[in-house]
Amino acid sequence: MFKIAVAGTGYVGLVAGVCFAEVGHAVTCVDIDENKIKLMESGVSPIYEQDLEGLMQKNYAEGRLNYTTDYAKAYREADAIFIGVGTPEQPDGSANLSYIATVARQIAENVEKDCLVVVKSTVPVGTNDKVEQFIKDFLINDVKVEVASNPEFLAQGTAVHDTLHAARIIIGTESKWAEEVLMKIYEPFNLPIVSVNRRSAEMIKYASNDFLALKISYMNDIANLCELVGADIQDVAKGMSFDTRIGAKFLNAGIGYGGSCFPKDTKALEYLARQNGYELKTIQAAIDVNKYQKTKLFKKASDRLITFNGLKVAVLGLTFKPGTDDLREAPSLENVPLLLERGANIFAFDPVGVENFKKVYPEGKSGQGSITYVEKVEEALEGAHLCLIFTEWGEVKAITPEVYKKLMRVPLVYDGRNIYDVKDMENAGVEYYSIGRKSSEVSGNLAEVAATRV
Repeated sequence: MFKIAVAGTGYVGLVAGVCFAEVGHAVTCVDIDENKIKLMESGVSPIYEQDLEGLMQKNYAEGRLNYTTDYAKAYREADAIFIGVGTPEQPDGSANLSYIATVARQIAENVEKDCLVVVKSTVPVGTNDKVEQFIKDFLINDVKVEVASNPEFLAQGTAVHDTLHAARIIIGTESKWAEEVLMKIYEPFNLPIVSVNRRSAEMIKYASNDFLALKISYMNDIANLCELVGADIQDVAKGMSFDTRIGAKFLNAGIGYGGSCFPKDTKALEYLARQNGYELKTIQAAIDVNKYQKTKLFKKASDRLITFNGLKVAVLGLTFKPGTDDLREAPSLENVPLLLERGANIFAFDPVGVENFKKVYPEGKSGQGSITYVEKVEEALEGAHLCLIFTEWGEVKAITPEVYKKLMRVPLVYDGRNIYDVKDMENAGVEYYSIGRKSSEVSGNLAEVAATRV
């Protein structure tokens, strides 16, 4: 058993800390926010993540998991310190390393025994070299401190499972001692471990995330062409998926990727390349395609309608994906302001993301339009002139085509996640637009439908 301190209690730090405790280590999670610490001590997670609260409560009750703002004490007693603080994107695309630097200095000024510092945060290649030197520059006591890289590969919504059942664990070290410590820490997980040097580990993280972002943007690009030539992107993806060289994952076309990783990591790697005098054309293309894709539904609706002014618009899904309350880089954040500027009266549904969205767009009048948050999909659809689907939550997928026809004043649906079968929507009398597929052809005049629903 190791004494482990974890700096940061976001998606990376908190999940890592809880999972280390679950396999038997003594873990102290460190955060500067006292209210957040009290919340976690009460067994409540500050983030929405499946299975996390149950493991927090279990391991806290059994004494393996603690939370504190006293970083000095936590670092002083630790055998290993994992850094899981944010590295947010800066305006030029580079990563903001100020939080990493703050924690590194706190460690240097407080460790009193030999200690391995492990950076789980996503950082540019070469950062861990600088972190180790930074710690040594400020080190007060005569102890050995080395830095290792241990990037995470979890997906939000399944982070606990992804940590406990990872396909592989990547560790990057520069000494046998550091490698052996990390090997022993991860031994209880009983998972494959890939041991490389620090810079390779840092690059593996970026190369992996950006490859998946490339797959998504490639499929979205192909989907846009499918619409023009009459092909169906879902049929195309199915045909591609049988090729083991391609695989079946990340082939779903839609309105782009979001979250805390892909947008930030593609820009960071592109920035790193530019700083070294190289142009990553493939990564830049992925960034460009994703930027265009996020407002594709709005563009389609704008082509179809004269105005959004005074229309009731149902927005289904606010988070960037189901299973999380994270809004970072969510398509909703790109489209909602466009709708509000043009006078739309938005009725928004999301099972877990509403409170976070309210921090950006409080309920009520906003711009030329307004936004109202509802607890059920049906409330958003009732009397709506238009529906935009941004997130494929189970509650949204459970709505049948007939419900759109029945509840909406004008059954006009733009689906950014290709939830429905085009023919089913057409048979139900819904005018339906999706990504990379032929639009439905609805008989009758929708204006006449609207006139009967005053």
